[in-house]
Amino acid sequence: MRLVFAGTPAAAVPSLAALAERHDVAGVVTRVDAPLGRKKVLTPSPVAEAAAGLGLADATIKANRLDDEVTARVAAVDADLGVIVAYGGLVKEPLLSTPRLGWINLHFSLLPRWRGAAPVQWSIISGDVETGASVFQLVPGLDAGDLWATEPTPINAHETAGSLLSRLSLSGADLLVRTVERIAAGDARPVPQTGEVTIAPKLGIDDARLDVQDDVESLYRRLRGVTPEPGAFLELDGVRIKILDAAPARDTPRLEPGTVEAQGRQVLLGTATAPLELLVVQPAGKKPMAAADWWRGAGVERMVAR
Repeated sequence: MRLVFAGTPAAAVPSLAALAERHDVAGVVTRVDAPLGRKKVLTPSPVAEAAAGLGLADATIKANRLDDEVTARVAAVDADLGVIVAYGGLVKEPLLSTPRLGWINLHFSLLPRWRGAAPVQWSIISGDVETGASVFQLVPGLDAGDLWATEPTPINAHETAGSLLSRLSLSGADLLVRTVERIAAGDARPVPQTGEVTIAPKLGIDDARLDVQDDVESLYRRLRGVTPEPGAFLELDGVRIKILDAAPARDTPRLEPGTVEAQGRQVLLGTATAPLELLVVQPAGKKPMAAADWWRGAGVERMVAR
């Protein structure tokens, strides 16, 4: 099929690469170069870099808004089908109807559960034991179109949002390719979504704050769900510190919620139930380090998280 592809982050790259191997990707839409790092160097999106590596630099359209100009450029591609994977913007009419068969979307959840911008993160935070990928027909409503295909996968007990998304980006790319081939063959029929609708809004910095009044399992799920972005943190004696890795402590005495202290080689955070063992932290302005090294350098007996 002749395709136009829209996507931006690294999670979309396996889908672009897999489709380009089997079909004619005649256009790639991605967001404009963004300033990254401390020096704010303008950097192409992962999809833009991948497109260039596939020889599609001249076919790449960089835009943060899918306006009339973008619609005209996509129309000139004369694609059979549009494919979108985490582009980061809304596709509205008339662009929605511009490819001959419209647009399909690869989404990293089992729709209608976790419609929205952060399905992988919220599935972990909420304690789901299973998630997956869905390919659906794009419609004006938020992730509400009929389903072409779904594929479930278990969520591993210690998996972060980053590692789960990496895994889903690969299995989802395979599901997407198979779906496009079924559509091309004419033997696929979408079905309406059924079940309870839940929403996965974009995570903000407040979502990354660890609430020490929660139980340890809830804290651990939230930490995993916001890792690597926006990154879990605590305010310890008025200073923000990122918690890059931690785990529920086993066979340790309970601590008052919010209390941080060392017991042997363990640095422990008190919660509403068992302590959370801090493993890797990043104090403000410093590099990541083992929690035990950070604690020795702090030279205190106890801290309190608020």
